[in-house]
Amino acid sequence: MLPEAEINRVLVVTAHPDDVDFGAAGSVALFVDKGVEVTYLLVTDGDAGGNERTLDNSGMAELRRTEQRAAAKAVGVTDVRFLGYKDGLVVPSIELRRDISRVIRQVRPDLVITHHPDRNYLNVAPSHPDHRAVGGSALDAVYPDARNPYAFPELVLEEGLEAWTVREVWLTGGSTPNHWVDVTEAMDRKLAALQSHVSQVAHVEGFVDFIKTRFAAWADQAGFPSGHYAEAFQVVPTG
Repeated sequence: MLPEAEINRVLVVTAHPDDVDFGAAGSVALFVDKGVEVTYLLVTDGDAGGNERTLDNSGMAELRRTEQRAAAKAVGVTDVRFLGYKDGLVVPSIELRRDISRVIRQVRPDLVITHHPDRNYLNVAPSHPDHRAVGGSALDAVYPDARNPYAFPELVLEEGLEAWTVREVWLTGGSTPNHWVDVTEAMDRKLAALQSHVSQVAHVEGFVDFIKTRFAAWADQAGFPSGHYAEAFQVVPTG
C-alpha cells in the first residue's frame, strides 16, 4: 500500500450526494486531521433521490448540493465539485472518463477513492447502477486516461492540464475488502456528515443505531477492539 506519509492529496469520486459519507467520511476526516487536501467530485446532483417529493428535480438537486456541502464541512472538506450528470442515468462513457480525467489532472491526487465497479451480491445497496458506472469510469480515468498525455489532448492543448498518475485507488461498497480504517475517533463527525443529508435520512427510524451497527461489524471483521468502528475498502495499486 501507499505509505500514509506519501498521501498528500485525495480525490473522492462518487455518484450522488451522501455516497462519500456512507462509504468514507470517517477516513476523510482522519486524512483532513493529518493535513491532507481532500476534494469531492460528485457526478450527479442526486436530483432523483429523496423521500419527500414536494420538490421538482431541480429543487431536489439544489437541496442535495447544499446538504453535501454541509456534510463535507462536518469532516473538514471545502472543495466540493459537481459534474451535473442526471441522477439514475449515468452510464460508462468517454465523456464521463474525460470529465473525471480533467479533475484528476486539476487536483493531482495521490489517492482516489471511488465506488467498486462490480455488483455486490452480498449487499445490493452499494450496487446502484450509477455507482458501478462511476466506479468503472473513475478507474478508467485513473488508468489509462489521466496519465496518458495523448488521451483527451484537448485537456492539454486547451486547458493546460498535463498528465497525472494516481498511485492508488480505494474502492468502497465491494464484497472483497482488503483494507480497514479504524474510524472510531471520527465516528461522531461521520454521523454529523450523514445527518446533514436531511432529505435522505431524517425519516429513517433508528438511523444512528443502524450506522453504528454496520460499521462496528466492519471493525469486528478487521479484528479491531470491541466498541470500535471501521470503514472497509479494496485497495488497488495504480502507480
